[in-house]
Amino acid sequence: MAFDKDAIIASLKEASISDLNDLVKAIEEEFDVSAAAPVAVTGAAGGDAAAKDSFTVELTEPGAAKVKVIKAVKDITGVGLKDAKDLVDGAPSAIKEDVKEDEANDIKEKLEAAGATVTLK
Repeated sequence: MAFDKDAIIASLKEASISDLNDLVKAIEEEFDVSAAAPVAVTGAAGGDAAAKDSFTVELTEPGAAKVKVIKAVKDITGVGLKDAKDLVDGAPSAIKEDVKEDEANDIKEKLEAAGATVTLK
């Protein structure tokens, strides 16, 4: 007998909740599996993620207005024009690391205003 997934799906659509519950229990017993969703265990790192206080501003994509983005990177980082161009050409690249959230958001706004795509990490 061939496996007919369409027939099985049609049968499941017509089944009651009670029938589906019984089916899940039978499958769990037959194949020694559990249909319960896995529970993530959070340790000390999980608590630190909520209170993150330093960010890295990453230029993901320079966009169409590359010259404006290069100028913005130069102004933000204080590097020379060639170094700013290298950062933009090397995207994705970290523009500024270990900055506070307010400063990171400010940098992100400036780069996005110039046409870039930015990610905070």
